[in-house]
Amino acid sequence: MAITAALTVLLTLIHVACGQLEDVIIDRYFIPTHCSREVQTGDYVRYQYNGTFEDGRKFDSSLDKGFPFVGQVGVESKVIPGLDKGVQGMCVNERRKITIPPHLAYGVLGAGLVIPPDATLVFDVLLLDLWNKEDKVQIRTLHKQQNCKRTVMPRDFVRYHYNGSLLVGNLFDSSHLRNSTYDTYVGQGSLIRGMEEGLLGMCVGERRLIIIPPFLAYDDKGYGTKVPPYATLVFDVLLVDVYNVKDDVNVEVQKIPQPCRRRAVVGDFIRYHYNGTFQDGTVFDSSYSRNSTYDTFIGMGYVIAGIDKALQGVCVGEWRRVTVPPHLAYGENGSGELIPGSAVLIFDLHIIDFHNPKDQVDIKVIYKPADCNLTSAANDLIMYRYNCSLLDATHLYSSDDFPEPPRVTLGQGKLIAGLDEGLQGMCVLERREITVPPHLAHGTNGALGVPSSAVLLFELELLQLQKGVPEGFLFIWLQDSPEPLFPAMDMNQDLEVPLEEFSAFIKLQVAEGRGRLHPGIDSDVILRDMFKKQDRNADGKITEDELNIIVNEDDEVPKHEEL
Repeated sequence: MAITAALTVLLTLIHVACGQLEDVIIDRYFIPTHCSREVQTGDYVRYQYNGTFEDGRKFDSSLDKGFPFVGQVGVESKVIPGLDKGVQGMCVNERRKITIPPHLAYGVLGAGLVIPPDATLVFDVLLLDLWNKEDKVQIRTLHKQQNCKRTVMPRDFVRYHYNGSLLVGNLFDSSHLRNSTYDTYVGQGSLIRGMEEGLLGMCVGERRLIIIPPFLAYDDKGYGTKVPPYATLVFDVLLVDVYNVKDDVNVEVQKIPQPCRRRAVVGDFIRYHYNGTFQDGTVFDSSYSRNSTYDTFIGMGYVIAGIDKALQGVCVGEWRRVTVPPHLAYGENGSGELIPGSAVLIFDLHIIDFHNPKDQVDIKVIYKPADCNLTSAANDLIMYRYNCSLLDATHLYSSDDFPEPPRVTLGQGKLIAGLDEGLQGMCVLERREITVPPHLAHGTNGALGVPSSAVLLFELELLQLQKGVPEGFLFIWLQDSPEPLFPAMDMNQDLEVPLEEFSAFIKLQVAEGRGRLHPGIDSDVILRDMFKKQDRNADGKITEDELNIIVNEDDEVPKHEEL
C-alpha cells in the first residue's frame, strides 16, 4: 500500500497519551563508520523500508514491491510526517528503526482497511541514496603526478580505467574486470554529463573520485539492471591517456652532442635504441631488452609515421623523447596484444648512428707533417696505428691491443674498403680521423664485435711507409730500363749471368733509385724467384736468349716480363 497521508488536515488532531504528545522514537541500530553527509529538509532520498505494527505484523514493504522509495524530505512530502522526520540526519548505509505515534502517522482515521485508527507504526529503513537539486559533481583527487604538462580539455579523446559503484558501495561496473580501458571523446555527448565534467582538467596518471548526482547521471531511468533509477554514482577513475585529433608529434630534445656535424634526412639509414612506454609509464617495448638497436630507413614508411617524422633532423648521439598520438602510431586498432587501440606512445630515443647509402669515406686530417713529399698509395707496404669505435664512442678494437702495430699492403683487399681508402694519401706521422659507412665496412652482416650496418670511426697514424709494386709484380722499373738489358746485366761480360751476378745487378738498380722490389718480402727470396723465372733451362745461369722473349710474332722489340 502507499504510505501517503491523503487527509493532511486530520493529521493535526492531537493524540494524548499520559497527558503528553508522543514524538518519533528513533533507534539507530547500524551507523556506518564513514558519514560524509546527513539527510536534511529539502534533500532527496532513496531508501528501502519495511512497515510493521507494534506487534510485528507487516503492512507495507518496498522490498515486496521490488523498488525503493524515492522522494523529497519535508517539502510537499509524499510520506507521513513521522517518517519524514525520522529519516532526517540519516547517513547512506545507515539502518534505523523508526517508531511513529498515530498523530504523526494516520491519526484517528487510519488508512482504509490496512491501517486501523490510532495505530502506532514501526518502519525499518535502510538509506540507499541522498542528493539535492543544488548538488554539483564532486571531485576528490586521490593521486596526481607532480609533472603534469597537459590536462583533459573538451573534444579530447581519453582512455581511462574506472570502478563504478553506488553510494552504498555496490560495484556496478569496472573496466579493470574487463582488462580494458574505456575510450571516448570528452564533451561530445558520449558520456553522462557528470562524467564529462569530472574528467576535465585531469592529468595522465591522475586518480580521481567523481561523485555524480542522479540528475547528472542516469536520472529516473537508471541503466540496465545494475544502476537503479535516481542513483548517485561514484567513479574511481585513473586517466591512462589523453590526446586530441589535431595533435602532432611532440619532440623533446633532451641531450644533443656538440658539435653536431650532420643531421639525419629522408633516405638515411639509422640505428637507434629506444624505450617505448604509454603515458602512464608502462613499458611496452625496448630495444635494450633485446641488446640490439632498431635499424631502418628514415621517411620511407618502415616505421610508424610519428617516429618516421621524429627521426628527421637528429644528430648522432642525440637523446630525444617523442610523444606520438594514436593517429600517427597504431590508430584505433592498436597492434596485437602489445599496443591497445587509440594509445598515445612515448619513445625515448638514443641515436647510435646513421648514414646514407651514397656516403663515401669521410676523412678529417688531425695532423700533417710540414715535410710531406712521400704519400701512401695502393700496393705500398705500411705500418700504422689505429683505434676503432662506433659513432657513440663504443670502443671496438685497437692496434694497442697487440704487441706491435700491423703491417699491410694497401689496395690488395687485405682491409675493409673504407679503411684501405682512408689510409691512402698519408704521410709518415700523419694522423687522421676517418668515418666509414657500413657499405664500405662490414655491411649488414657486421663482424665479430661489430654490429650489423654500423658506421665505424677510425683514429689513424701512419708510422712507416715502403712504396710498393703493382699486384703480381716482384720488381718494377722506376726509370727506363737499360737498353739493351742483357749487356748491362752481364757485368763481367762473359755472356752468362749466374744468380749472384743477377742479384748484384738488381740490388744496384734499387740502390740507385732506378727500380723497386716488392716490399714486405725478403729481397733474397724475391731475387731467387725472379732468377728462376728467367733461367728457363734451369742450368743455373741466364743467357741473352733466355732473357729476350718475343711475346708476339709482330713484336720487333724483345720482351722480358718484369725486367
